[in-house]
Amino acid sequence: MPEISVTLLFVILAAGAVAGCLGAMLGIGGGVFLIPLLNVGLGFPMRTASGISLMTVIATSNAVAASADSRKLLNLRLGMLLQIPAVAGGIIGALLVRRLPVGTLYVIFAAITAVIAVVMIGRLDRRNVILDTSVEPGTLGGRFFEGESGREVVYRVRRLGTGLGVSFAGGIVSGLFGIGGGILQVPALNAWCGIPMRAAAATTAAMIGVTALGSAPIYYMRGHVIAPLAAAGVMGVLLGSRAGLWFSPRTNAKGLKMLMAGVLAAVSLIYLYRSVVG
Repeated sequence: MPEISVTLLFVILAAGAVAGCLGAMLGIGGGVFLIPLLNVGLGFPMRTASGISLMTVIATSNAVAASADSRKLLNLRLGMLLQIPAVAGGIIGALLVRRLPVGTLYVIFAAITAVIAVVMIGRLDRRNVILDTSVEPGTLGGRFFEGESGREVVYRVRRLGTGLGVSFAGGIVSGLFGIGGGILQVPALNAWCGIPMRAAAATTAAMIGVTALGSAPIYYMRGHVIAPLAAAGVMGVLLGSRAGLWFSPRTNAKGLKMLMAGVLAAVSLIYLYRSVVG
């Protein structure tokens, strides 16, 4: 494990800023970007990288939930419902992490990121919006002003059971890897549940902090959270989240999907390589 130095703290702060920016834009918490840097780039054990990442996921979630622009997109009713299986999954994932070899974690991480990248590519030109505002969104749907359409749009929730199942799986992924679970929830809500990309990102970003809170104490009690490094990462995330929240409404939905797919594909290749070379 690298020695803690001022230089290392600044590197993690800068990495946290990048992770916070991308995490706030995409609603996935930033851990998927921070973990490869800590684990592959700086040589920290996977579980330590995950523990530190969970702290930054909580910070990103709080920053996004507090944003006025995000609150306009946030579907609170849907988020609260999906949060129940997500927290349960988060606790299970954190308890399972010790039982899985590191090599197995690498393979799972690579596979998940690759599959989600493919899902996002397949959704580039599809939009889950209804332009007829007289349509009722239903109990769990919503409406918001969409820049691409230049008007208010409506969406309805489909396949709620799928959304609940994916939230449970996202919680397990969050507990295993410290990435917040948004990496599964945002693409799933967008691709299978009829939620527009921006609404899915904002709703998930508000959820992932609570999911992470279910796993974080377990990582802390096992000594996987290094306080100075976690603090540096959190400070960076809080700064980067502001930039992400500024960029998000100025980037079209297709651009956000392409960005997510590209980053996930790169992370998948990194961990596929790590699983092979050890």
